[in-house]
Amino acid sequence: MLALRPGVDRKMNRSIKYLCLLAVLSSALANAAEQAVDSIQANAKLAEIRDRIAALTGRVHDELKERDARGARLREAEVSIAAVRRRLENLHGAVLAAERRRGELHAEETQAQAALETERAALATQARTAYMIGRQERIKLLLNQSDPAAAGRMATLYGYFARARAQKIDEIRVRIARVQDLVDQVQQATDRLQALRSDAGNEMADLQHAREERAAALAEVARQVSSGNEELARLKREEQAEEALVADLARVLQDFPLDSQASFGEMRGRLPWPVQGRMTAKYQDSRANGAAGLRWNGVLIETARGAKVRAPYFGRVVYADWLQGLGLLLIIGHKGNYMTLYGHTEVLYKSVGDWVAPGDVIAGLGETGSAAPQLYFEIREGRTPADPKVWLKKTP
Repeated sequence: MLALRPGVDRKMNRSIKYLCLLAVLSSALANAAEQAVDSIQANAKLAEIRDRIAALTGRVHDELKERDARGARLREAEVSIAAVRRRLENLHGAVLAAERRRGELHAEETQAQAALETERAALATQARTAYMIGRQERIKLLLNQSDPAAAGRMATLYGYFARARAQKIDEIRVRIARVQDLVDQVQQATDRLQALRSDAGNEMADLQHAREERAAALAEVARQVSSGNEELARLKREEQAEEALVADLARVLQDFPLDSQASFGEMRGRLPWPVQGRMTAKYQDSRANGAAGLRWNGVLIETARGAKVRAPYFGRVVYADWLQGLGLLLIIGHKGNYMTLYGHTEVLYKSVGDWVAPGDVIAGLGETGSAAPQLYFEIREGRTPADPKVWLKKTP
């Protein structure tokens, strides 16, 4: 049998290692390239689906305008309220940040002023010490000293105090400049705070005007459906609009990339309530006095004014707009072909395509009004409604 020399054996081992490393790197690069292509394709697919949802939303709006001018006016008023509330909440956050920054600057100004007073006091002490040493100029001090050693010590001491005074004077100048800079910054922060408060006041006026518009639109709708037959027809239109939307979204969800968490179906009886409150209408309760079998496909949860609506589970927003009968509506798609619907909100905090996790704030309810706001909450498995009470925990 042919025996290889030790040097040749080592070279072959190194060559094998290099080949293995090259194979690993090639595989890694291929995987990375494949993942990059997959990511590009996924983003393109998501953009396409968002366009489909946007087209669907636009179609819903157009159909509403064609068949119900009063409903279209109500939609405009409620969308306007949502936009103003978002701006107002952003302004409130900016006001709080400006107040906090102004307080920090004022505290820093106070500290700098105190440090300046300390420096001035130290300079005054040095000046008094120099006075006690003697009021003559340095040359006079030297000429008046009969003892050369004492003269040297006096000159050294005088020089020390002179340098110390000069250093303190420089430090005081720096402190004065810093205090003045802080005073200017505090004034700028004060001006910004006043401007923000003025903007917030304007937004509050706009919000009040939008709510008045909404009340007027609701009154028009109420006058339009003064008779029982007209009310029934309106409710049927609302039900048909919701069913059509759910059907369209169910088709879209087949291509919509959802989360990789456990299926929504495993959360039966374990879901947290989207808001704290009590049910005022249960699943399959009658609507419109039980006429023509119209019933709720979800539940109404009465809650506090201004309450925040939170996502009960992982998912992705597939609809965030106004729908006749449900007002501002947000729909989340969940793994396992499930959807949750949140209606009668006053402001939406999420947009189509946004990921949500349990506890995320997704919407807000009305902050004013004589009656407590009510959230409409619905669960769908595909296109089929399910009783939310079966899915929610026993207590909110």
